[in-house]
Amino acid sequence: MKAKKILGDFELYVMLAVARLGDDAYGGALRREIESRTERSVAIGALYSTLDRLGDKGYLSFRVEGPESGRPGRARKYCRLTPAGAEALRHSSEMLRRMMEGVQVGGEPLLGQANQ
Repeated sequence: MKAKKILGDFELYVMLAVARLGDDAYGGALRREIESRTERSVAIGALYSTLDRLGDKGYLSFRVEGPESGRPGRARKYCRLTPAGAEALRHSSEMLRRMMEGVQVGGEPLLGQANQ
């Protein structure tokens, strides 16, 4: 049986934020990105457990870098999509798009313009 490629809601938000931030994807930046785009509060513990889970699934790889000169604090753990993660993100996004296609809420198409 193939590995499960379907991402949960929060996993999808995290993966999208990682893809959007590219080389700058680390915990604090991911949290801010998700909160600003979803207008949803993100517990840092939930974020880190999700990052660990996505890493265990082989969807993310990690690298640790020490504090930059002039920046106090701890090392940062950066993440990036693996090829399997990129495929899972595409797959889940496409499934969501297909489910939303043609759906109207309050008389308005959910995806913006109706292309049917």
